[in-house]
Amino acid sequence: MTRKSVLCVVGARPNYMKIAPILAAMTGSALQGRLVHTGQHYDKAMNDDFFADLNIPEPEANLGVGSGSHAQQTADVMMRFEPVLDANRPDCVLVVGDVNSTLACALVSVKKGIPVVHVEAGLRSHDRAMPEEINRVLTDQISDLLFTTEKDALANLTREGIDPKRVHFVGNVMIDSLLWNLKRAVPAQETLNGFAPQGFGLVTLHRPSNVDDPVVLARLFKTLAEISKDLPLAFPIHPRTKAQAERLGLLDGMGHIRFMPPLGYLNLLGLLKESRLVLTDSGGLQEESTALGVACLTLRENTERPVTISEGTNRLVGNDPGRILAAFHDVMQKGGKRGRVPDLWDGQAATRIVSVLSGWLGACA
Repeated sequence: MTRKSVLCVVGARPNYMKIAPILAAMTGSALQGRLVHTGQHYDKAMNDDFFADLNIPEPEANLGVGSGSHAQQTADVMMRFEPVLDANRPDCVLVVGDVNSTLACALVSVKKGIPVVHVEAGLRSHDRAMPEEINRVLTDQISDLLFTTEKDALANLTREGIDPKRVHFVGNVMIDSLLWNLKRAVPAQETLNGFAPQGFGLVTLHRPSNVDDPVVLARLFKTLAEISKDLPLAFPIHPRTKAQAERLGLLDGMGHIRFMPPLGYLNLLGLLKESRLVLTDSGGLQEESTALGVACLTLRENTERPVTISEGTNRLVGNDPGRILAAFHDVMQKGGKRGRVPDLWDGQAATRIVSVLSGWLGACA
């Protein structure tokens, strides 16, 4: 039997943990997974190291898009992806997540009459000021097959007029990657090199709402310095955040905070699983901390991953120092919010995706 060709797209770090288990599950199946990297994330720590850590095969094409405004980046991906699509003519294009590459490649595919499959569909923050929210909504509208990570996503999709027959609740492929790699995680002290042997918190910041406004970023750094008096903090700092913090002179006199470059997946996973607390604006870390039972304070006013709050260990605290410090002291004194692992976050989401997709492509033949 001829295997069905599935052109899989990645563009940025959050995509890598989602595509790795899907490509692995396609091995030996009725599907032939082929990988295209748009190059939206292009520095070594956000690209090569993650590919190596997750055993992702070399992409058949790297579009080399790089940085730019949202309009420039989306347009550049579309122009560079079209000839790749024309040369391959796959049976479908599979996109993951909500980055600019996700929407751009979905748009090109649907205009070429090639079915689009969206993994991690139906997540909504209901904040249209977030570029990722626009990417999510539009990608779902033009996708032929939609895979969701949590049950509530179906309600979002049906409210937007999407036929429930096109939607399949399969679980969370990011948690597949996490569970498959826990034993390979780099011990935290190897990454921290003796820093905070008695416990630490993990910090990540990269959202424009926190980083681009100098007043907000300075306020957050001051709050983190206060927290570090009681709990040392490990802070792999995003290039955008570092550049802004350097411009504002925020990196000096920051208390007991260990700044470090962006980390590979296995190093970051080691920090996450051994941390006492996560302070982040990352969507992925909200999910991963819930899966590991680690308390998480999300430095945003909303989240597209509400199951991490309703069932998991996550709490929204925004960027107000009072709310952040109150929640921090609650974690330190009472252990923070207790939660459970959501349904189907069991390490088998990719297997379910490949099973459904194989049957769907067979039926579409």
